[in-house]
Amino acid sequence: MSANVLLITADQWRGDCLGLAGHPVVQTPAIDALAAQGVAFLRHYAQAAPCSPARASLYTGLYQMNHRVLRNGTPLDARHDNFAKALGRLGYRPTLFGYTDQAVDPRTTTPDDPRLTTYEEVLPGFDVGVKLPEDNAAWFQWMAARGHELPADPWEIFLSPEGRPALPSDSPPRFSQDETETAFLTGAFLDWLAGQPKDAPWCAHISFLRPHPPFVVPEPFNTLYRPQDGPDFRRAASPGAEAAQHPYLAYWLERTAGGNFCFIGERERLVADWPEEAFRQVRATYWGMISEVDRQIGRLVEGLKAAGAWDDTIIVLTSDHGEMMGDHWTLGKFGYFDQAYHIPLIIRDPRHPEAFGGRVTAITEAVDVLPTLLEATGAEREGPADGVTLTPFLRGGTPAAWRREAHWEFDFRDVASGRAQAALGLDLDDCSLAVIRDERYKYVHFAGLPPLLFDLQQDPAELHDVVDDANYQAVRVTMAEKLLAWRSRHLDRTLTGIELAPGGPFDARAAGPA
Repeated sequence: MSANVLLITADQWRGDCLGLAGHPVVQTPAIDALAAQGVAFLRHYAQAAPCSPARASLYTGLYQMNHRVLRNGTPLDARHDNFAKALGRLGYRPTLFGYTDQAVDPRTTTPDDPRLTTYEEVLPGFDVGVKLPEDNAAWFQWMAARGHELPADPWEIFLSPEGRPALPSDSPPRFSQDETETAFLTGAFLDWLAGQPKDAPWCAHISFLRPHPPFVVPEPFNTLYRPQDGPDFRRAASPGAEAAQHPYLAYWLERTAGGNFCFIGERERLVADWPEEAFRQVRATYWGMISEVDRQIGRLVEGLKAAGAWDDTIIVLTSDHGEMMGDHWTLGKFGYFDQAYHIPLIIRDPRHPEAFGGRVTAITEAVDVLPTLLEATGAEREGPADGVTLTPFLRGGTPAAWRREAHWEFDFRDVASGRAQAALGLDLDDCSLAVIRDERYKYVHFAGLPPLLFDLQQDPAELHDVVDDANYQAVRVTMAEKLLAWRSRHLDRTLTGIELAPGGPFDARAAGPA
């Protein structure tokens, strides 16, 4: 144990929305500078959505089919190891600033435990520096201490004095760029950092909520980008044409209201029914939120340097999942489209300057972060992991063999309401999909609905399903077989390498190659 570890997540951040990724509009100078002193992974993918399933994969190194956190509120099985536990066993005291969105295993506690009423509990193994779930209580208290008179509904602090606009606008909230939740958590971490002993390494996880909704940002970021700028949206000619692609997509478009994302007057109006200018305005605001977070990333870097910790700290910057942001006539994170799963990843290991400025275009996955951090610190995992260490890339090399496909899963059951099951005519356990995506093709397999196949070379926007096209039947079979092989290879391996014999248990994995 020698290096400090800082894991930073920014929620709902698309992988293409970075200056270093070549975005034509978005500016991220602080993150670009961090990447110049580290390695950027430009084709990095989340394993699931929304927050709880995605973060379970990040923290445990397991695919969703193994950790089985399916929705926000699905308990994380207590038997799974995780990032915080592993580093804790090595002697670190992992400390959280923000949230982890992991629901407690109800089998490990009593029926009256208040943690059983929320999905926003803290991942086992973390000390808490600041807990900031979506209720924002700690931030609201901090704002009040700074002299803000909070409205009866404190969330209305996100509204300008003019109140709710009919549709998304560039109106700023009632607080400054130095008073965002991002600034609050950054300041809390830097205060904590100042108190850390100089003779022992530390570990911290800063979990920023932004650029997650509500899509509101203070000056000057609210007008930093013009709505008329930027690429065209990737979508069909109309919401109706988009919905015709698949029954699940139709279901999502018919249930996604704008009030889920913005403080607007037309709360119940479907996002799919917004005019073009509303989509462009909310996208400009989202980009402004990214730049606001980027500013605080710069503040973190300067704080590390001022504390003398910059050259002793391994930094990982990533997200839990992406954001549709107007593509396919929708917002949020769901389903099978790339925009909801392609996310940023930047890693800086100061011990390997030979790799600084590297740009990795090989496909990497969120499950790779855990084994990478464990190898970097010398920590050991208890139980199997699905990811592969990224260490060769961090040392300026390229592994001899590497994955050629990205994989992710999405579960759309509504456990309490049963709404999805009723609308789609599915049983509870039929409400899931799995994706395999390579350089050219993308195959989407549903448990209870028809599959999809896209030729990304001919159709990068994913608008034309060719699963039933006679010319693609061999591709369909090949991709389905690859998906099945992936699942077979990675299904829970906790005891599968052990055989009981007269001489006692033989562990093939511990024994190594024959």
